[in-house]
Amino acid sequence: MVHIFLILMVLGSLWLFAAVVGLVFKLVFGLIGGLFALLGGILGLVIGAVVLVAMVPVMLLAMLPLLLPVAMLAGMIWLIVHFSRKQAANTPPAQA
Repeated sequence: MVHIFLILMVLGSLWLFAAVVGLVFKLVFGLIGGLFALLGGILGLVIGAVVLVAMVPVMLLAMLPLLLPVAMLAGMIWLIVHFSRKQAANTPPAQA
């Protein structure tokens, strides 16, 4: 009976040692993986921001056919308002 108990203790301690080693490996590789994921995320944000800034002129040129009529309409409205205000400011007030 003592021999069986001794064999079970040895097997149990080996299992416990393997579980602790596995836990340490999981913890270390999890931390390293998290660090690489964080670094990859930051690098992705930087590269994405550079690409987006580089694509702004291309997008503006692509949107030009859509924005040109709107810009012309806004410019005409601004000119009408601008000249009507200048004309109203230059006229003398009416005398009663």
